[in-house]
Amino acid sequence: MTKEEEENKSAMEVESWKGFEYALRNPNTVLFSKMLTECLENKDYVTAFRIKCQQYSAESLFMVLIFEQRKTISKLIEGMESIQNRKNEGSAPFSGQINLI
Repeated sequence: MTKEEEENKSAMEVESWKGFEYALRNPNTVLFSKMLTECLENKDYVTAFRIKCQQYSAESLFMVLIFEQRKTISKLIEGMESIQNRKNEGSAPFSGQINLI
């Protein structure tokens, strides 16, 4: 399978999930669409997806989505721990913002 065929297959797999967003309510529809779009825009994910997609394209998509969610959760935990540490140290009060990027 050529690189172009593999990329097309991964794009087709992502596109096949687009219909699922119609079963969701706003703002979940927007979030779901953004999540799928990001799967194809992130070069690391595209490479990983391409390597695995010869037989298990949906499985690769799920792994990308799960990994992205895990990264987000980890960033949130780090942010909360940072807030707790500042609170324990008696430093400036929390500004109300957590940087996820």
